[in-house]
Amino acid sequence: MASKQQNTTQPTDVEPADFIAAVEHPVRRADAEVLLDLMTRVTGYPPQMWGPTIIGFGRYHYRTDAGREGDFMITGFSPRKANQVVYILPGYDDITEQLARLGKHRLGKSCLYINKLADIDLEVLEEIVAGGVARMRENYETWPE
Repeated sequence: MASKQQNTTQPTDVEPADFIAAVEHPVRRADAEVLLDLMTRVTGYPPQMWGPTIIGFGRYHYRTDAGREGDFMITGFSPRKANQVVYILPGYDDITEQLARLGKHRLGKSCLYINKLADIDLEVLEEIVAGGVARMRENYETWPE
């Protein structure tokens, strides 16, 4: 029987608004405030800090083919020094068309790197987040916190 291994990034009791208020870079801080409002509205989940730097929304339970299982945020973001990182986790459909309309970004394995929100179309980002959350709800056990 597979053991339940916990993800190393776990929820904390830090208030996301307090974390954002402490972000030094003024553009990152202002963009993080916009993302906090946008993602709270679009996901319908309250924000929660995951580890020291990630603001997550909702939770899902996963189980890999190798037997690893645990809980993780459905989506989230982090105002890093170099850029905003928006986490688009497993279960997202092909979003090639939305990415073509999004604006200036880089794509990682499970995240979008955005220099500043002024570089992208926020309505397209909302589409990506909403679609991803819907897909996660269809494919995983999810809950708000």
